[in-house]
Amino acid sequence: MTNSFDDLEKADCILVIGSNTTENHPITGIRIKRAVMKNNCTLILAEPRHIRLCYYASIWMRQRPGTDVALLNGMMHVILEEELADEEFIKERTEGFEEFKEMIKDYPPEKVSEITGVDADTIREAARAYASAKSAAIVYSMGITQHVTGVDNVLSLANLAMLTGNIGREGTGVNPLRGQNNVQGACDMGGLPNVFPGYQPVDNPEVRKKFEKAWGVDYLPGAPGLTLMEMMEGAYKGKIKAMYIMGENPILSDPDIQHVKEAMEKLEFLVVQDIYLTETAEYADVVLPATCFAEKEGTFTNTERRVQRVRKAVSPPGQAREDSWIVAEISRRLGYDMGDVEASAVMKEIASLTPSYAGISYQRLEEKGIQWPCTSEDHPGTPILHTEKFTRGKGLFHAVAYRPPAEEVDDEFPLLLTTGRLLTHYHTGTMTRRIEPFNQLVPHNRVWINPRDAEQYGLSGGEEVVVESRRGAIRLEARVTDFVPPGVLFIPFHFAESPANALTGTALDPVAKIPEFKVSAVRLVVGKEMKKISVV
Repeated sequence: MTNSFDDLEKADCILVIGSNTTENHPITGIRIKRAVMKNNCTLILAEPRHIRLCYYASIWMRQRPGTDVALLNGMMHVILEEELADEEFIKERTEGFEEFKEMIKDYPPEKVSEITGVDADTIREAARAYASAKSAAIVYSMGITQHVTGVDNVLSLANLAMLTGNIGREGTGVNPLRGQNNVQGACDMGGLPNVFPGYQPVDNPEVRKKFEKAWGVDYLPGAPGLTLMEMMEGAYKGKIKAMYIMGENPILSDPDIQHVKEAMEKLEFLVVQDIYLTETAEYADVVLPATCFAEKEGTFTNTERRVQRVRKAVSPPGQAREDSWIVAEISRRLGYDMGDVEASAVMKEIASLTPSYAGISYQRLEEKGIQWPCTSEDHPGTPILHTEKFTRGKGLFHAVAYRPPAEEVDDEFPLLLTTGRLLTHYHTGTMTRRIEPFNQLVPHNRVWINPRDAEQYGLSGGEEVVVESRRGAIRLEARVTDFVPPGVLFIPFHFAESPANALTGTALDPVAKIPEFKVSAVRLVVGKEMKKISVV
């Protein structure tokens, strides 16, 4: 996030796109609702499904899944055509504008309406509301990133913010909401294949020398590693023989589950470190019992870059151990002694090697969380990024043309499937499906289907159906609701007995390597025909 949660309540306009905020990030959702109800903020919502924020939105654009780039380009076409852009900001703080401007000419609202299904006048209304606000913020989540055009989607949002000068000030910014509580912290600490902690590139010789010296080793490789999807493909092809999975459940969370299962079975050795015996852990040769958040010391870094203390409240059960202890003990037995991995010592090492965390210490975190970058012990932290200049100097406009999803509907698979979460359950259900009151609220999976489609298939709701894609098929209950548009199905992915990701494809964004979870071509099978389909 370029800005902070507090800033959402200072915005005159908020564009929420690709985020069912009230269900997936409820506290942030409260902030947005409060901005609308108490501060007269204009809420623009771009979302294929009818979600709770629809009740608070002044403008709702119900785009077809996978058409976000076209929609955003259409808004920016209006902003340029009606001279609503912040010309001073563009001139002083950006580059690449002319090429971008030329490309945007190809996206008048009428053309964009044909692509997205959003009325041209609604696109104009949204563009005017966003561009004319004194401060406008963008909020997005995995409905933007989980596409083969995920990077293009994010670049388009950055274009929109720069075009209107809505960056580097209170109540503005481009604000992604992370999918889990410490995803930001994991990325900050080098949980990516191409960087060390603090996003310091592995292919930089000076950076490698710094870490080699600090860690007491002669050599660290300079070539980026593999992403998650590349690792799974490597296992499937027999190029990767062993795998160590921590706190991840790819048997449910990765696309094309049958493919993932086959990859797991081909591994010669699998270690899973988790707090429960997950579906993935059942494939493991060794399971290492870890501790949950309340059983360990450390820090979490949240989506607004705020580093916060985590304090041990209870002792771990049985033989469960802290993740850091397990990793350090394995490392010691393999011949490399990490030394003291007590949480405060780890924090000191982070500060010594990671410039953006240099001023953060346990002593300071006792008082309150600190937002990075925090470059010295007397630095207050940074609530807003890019106030005077961008990290690269000037912000770069990208001419991003619309590309359709990897898989589109046809006669064989005439419906679009999009996946997501429910308020009641979380991620792959590892924790929430062990809570009986939650299971009573939502005991099993259901596919959401529009009444028009339901009528075509002779469904009234409550019947069992099969949803099939080119990857597999699952059996689940039909829920007939106009919360999804005609031609679109929605399936939550929390349920192992009817896993939505048995249906999703493995097409990846070419840059970020993120799968296209949000758009898959499927068909609905009902009645006697269901018996002919082999389900997961």
